[in-house]
Amino acid sequence: MVRSSSIAILGIYLMLRTSFSTLAFCLTIASHSHAWQAEELPTKNVPTVQEVAESVKPSIVEISVSGRDGNNRGVGTGFVISDDGLIATNLHVIGDARAFTIKTSDEKELTVKTIHASDRAMDLAIIRVEETNLPALNLGVISQLKQGTPIVVMGNPHGLKNSVVSGVNSGFREIDGRQMIQLAIPIEPGNSGGPVLDRSGTVYGVVTMKSTVTQNLGFAVTIDSLNSLLDKPNPIPYEKWLTIGAINPNLWTQVFGARWQQRGSKVVVSGQGAGFGGRSLCLSNKELPDLPYEVSVTVRMDDEAGAAGLALFSDGKDKHYGFYPTNNKMRLTFFNGSSVYSWNVLYDQPSDAYRTGDWNQLKIRVEEDRIKCFLNDRLIVEHESPQLTGGKVGLVKFRETEAEFREFILAREIPTTRPDTQTVDKLAAALKELSELRDLTDDELKPFSDVPETTRELIDDEVAKLELRVKELQQIASAVKVKSVASKLHEQVRQFDERQSQDLADPEKNDRPNFDLLKASLTIALVDEEPFSVSAYLAYIDQEVSTIEETLSDDATPAARLEALTKYMFTDNGYHGSRFDYYHQANSYMNRVIDDREGIPITLSVLFMEFGKRLGLDIKGIGIPGHFIVAHFDHDEVQYIDAYGEATKLTLDDVKNLATNGRPGQFQDGFLEPVDHVAILTRMLNNLLGLAQDKQDKQAMLRYAELQMAVNPENVQARGMRAILYFETGRHAAAIADLDWFIDKQPPEIDINQIRRMRDYFIQQSNR
Repeated sequence: MVRSSSIAILGIYLMLRTSFSTLAFCLTIASHSHAWQAEELPTKNVPTVQEVAESVKPSIVEISVSGRDGNNRGVGTGFVISDDGLIATNLHVIGDARAFTIKTSDEKELTVKTIHASDRAMDLAIIRVEETNLPALNLGVISQLKQGTPIVVMGNPHGLKNSVVSGVNSGFREIDGRQMIQLAIPIEPGNSGGPVLDRSGTVYGVVTMKSTVTQNLGFAVTIDSLNSLLDKPNPIPYEKWLTIGAINPNLWTQVFGARWQQRGSKVVVSGQGAGFGGRSLCLSNKELPDLPYEVSVTVRMDDEAGAAGLALFSDGKDKHYGFYPTNNKMRLTFFNGSSVYSWNVLYDQPSDAYRTGDWNQLKIRVEEDRIKCFLNDRLIVEHESPQLTGGKVGLVKFRETEAEFREFILAREIPTTRPDTQTVDKLAAALKELSELRDLTDDELKPFSDVPETTRELIDDEVAKLELRVKELQQIASAVKVKSVASKLHEQVRQFDERQSQDLADPEKNDRPNFDLLKASLTIALVDEEPFSVSAYLAYIDQEVSTIEETLSDDATPAARLEALTKYMFTDNGYHGSRFDYYHQANSYMNRVIDDREGIPITLSVLFMEFGKRLGLDIKGIGIPGHFIVAHFDHDEVQYIDAYGEATKLTLDDVKNLATNGRPGQFQDGFLEPVDHVAILTRMLNNLLGLAQDKQDKQAMLRYAELQMAVNPENVQARGMRAILYFETGRHAAAIADLDWFIDKQPPEIDINQIRRMRDYFIQQSNR
């Protein structure tokens, strides 16, 4: 074997990434351009563009869609097709199970009732609203639209409402099996879903795509397709459409509106409540324990000027107590009615225990004659003889505050989340004894791995005292968190390998252990995401598996189980491949994939495999280049499946085309071999590593290299990358320790003389 320069190998590796296969589309899902209008001379008895626009304007609506994080994702267009409340648009405008609002040209918001009909292949959707007597447009017949006919398009490009463009019908084209109208007209974001009209105001198509080749070219679905959809509706109630994040009414009761959502182990709220001051409550339906009892929640707000926290003794209407942060102060208020005149602020003071812009734990202890309010385990205020008792406990927020809540607990006693004083003192003393960053070793971090949050608090105290060391201490806190996650991930892999070795030593044992990819992929997400409960997600998936099993007979065949799984994930619950923002990091975090029901090939495949395993199916991962798929094994039959394509069944030729992008002679039989858990986890981390490299985020790159080492400590490339990243981020001692590993192990693909020279250079720079 020819040895390459280690520096060259490691340097080149830094430039590499697991690439996503990119498809070059001449046509992309539409959107947006500047409002433009052709100059023309008025023709006798033929309405002008201005006249057409004025006549159809009352029938045009603006559709605003919420994104995966609850913020506004974009604006599209729709138009009224029936005076009893039917509105046509593109399916991609309203997205998959996203909340959206509809406004008329005069800013009246319409109430969505059902998704009356939808068709993914034609990219069409018909929405029914509660309002009637709406001004509907006349629908034509496509055979009456001739090539060269002047046409007008109305829409909301870039949110510029009721913009108009005009051009001509260039002809008809078949694209992906669909008959489309080719428009000599500029199409921009926000035009999607708008009507294609002739000069009489008759609709002949629905704008859906623009060309990436030239500016003044777009495409529209024909009116015949819309008429066919009208003839065969498949109505879905709007509340069923919004299956993502729905609050469980068995667990919570909402008061005064606003938008409360469940996001895995978190509850999030946005929008203004209908109560005075924008007040809104989300009350727990749990029975209150006997006195004394405690209730707690951890909360974070988008704006410190907001207000969100705990509600106590609520009568389900206007009366309750509230303990919450606002304007960097802690406040305890007695709400005795619907207006501010009946409210009594009992406590309103700043606290140095409050962590600005961060998560804060609020806790109330209810005793027979008093309530005690705690912030991050510190007693803030004690209130005797409360004027309310009983009722419900829950969450409260005010004004336009957007807040996140996690770890809501109601119990007789809630253990403190902060270590005892003696432990904290030991941690503080250990922090002071830590080496400088350049000399810090992994062994020194071990005492902090089990208490990363407390460690962070102590570090913040040090930052206030020693500003010159703030950057180093923040890196240490990050390293503690990464080391904690890496330890959990490594332990999962180690325990499985140990079980597997024991079972392989017993030739008579047929039942081989399965690695829990779901748990491991959720653990990976912990390194970047806000803390969440892995066990809560695992329990949720197990519950959903039980739901699937209820639809199956005891003797259901593997084929029947596979069909039930496919229906559950992609038909009933809307899991889908990310198309609007493929390279969003959330697509690589399994908690977000489950929350948002959106992912990339490997994360959707892992979830599909893990559901299948729990249903007794033999589904394995197939890591073809550029696209991850799965294979279902049923005795001697193998069925390849593309989970990213909503469980599309693939032939062997399909797989070969995916693996080679259609290039003959590039396929290798080894591509079809199932890959193990180490390869799958490494590939998931490579995706995150590639995104971090694109952003030149060395700290993020280091996190993913650390996790790759946790999955496979013998990974030479990951260790080499980690050594360089350690050095470039100031961890000189850790970098040298990684190079010492190379010198000790002497892997054959590495030039040890180059490693020694690199080590000498690191030591020289460290001693400066």
